[in-house]
Amino acid sequence: MAHDNDSFIREVNEELRSDQFRTAWSRYGKIAIGAAVVIVLATAGYRGYEYWQEHNASQSGDRFLAALNLASEGKHDEALAAFQALEADGSGAYPVLAQMRAAAVLAERDDVAGAVQAFKAVAAEGSAPEAMRDVARLRAAWLLIDTGSYEEVSAEAEVLTGGNHALRNSAREALGLAAYKGDDMARAKEWFQAIADDATAPRNVASRAQIMLDNIAASGKAP
Repeated sequence: MAHDNDSFIREVNEELRSDQFRTAWSRYGKIAIGAAVVIVLATAGYRGYEYWQEHNASQSGDRFLAALNLASEGKHDEALAAFQALEADGSGAYPVLAQMRAAAVLAERDDVAGAVQAFKAVAAEGSAPEAMRDVARLRAAWLLIDTGSYEEVSAEAEVLTGGNHALRNSAREALGLAAYKGDDMARAKEWFQAIADDATAPRNVASRAQIMLDNIAASGKAP
């Protein structure tokens, strides 16, 4: 009898569950189907976008390498045009890489003013990695040593000289040379001494700084 009762109870429970499922499906079935369709479409769209991104990045990479080859062959005008085109319609990181390399090409063909402006544009590009923006500032500063004033060099380089910044000693060297060129020996001595006092300064940079400190001492123009 107990067995019959258990069977009866199971049948009732199954029927109840079946009725509950039918009721729930009648209420929410369309919503469930719609949600499933949305998930499938979103997944397909994301995969398609990934493929599109990878395809475009691959094409941009090929174009970037082709432009680099033109630059290495001394075809500056063709290389510059290729980099500028990639900057305009490339994908991924390649537009800003092309912008940086185009600035270098301008420097290589002795368009110093154009190169400085191009490097400044990279430094001001918010979407570029911070390290690349800092290198662009330093490149502009070094170009300005010969063509600009100390103040112009300082506007680009001084922000890089503090703390443990990876480019601090190269920036200090640029500022020291700009001050030396402007016959401001006291200021030049300060920057070169900062390099000499930095135990982590690269050996070649430290050696050049010491040579400049010796020259300044020999000139008698700085205490």
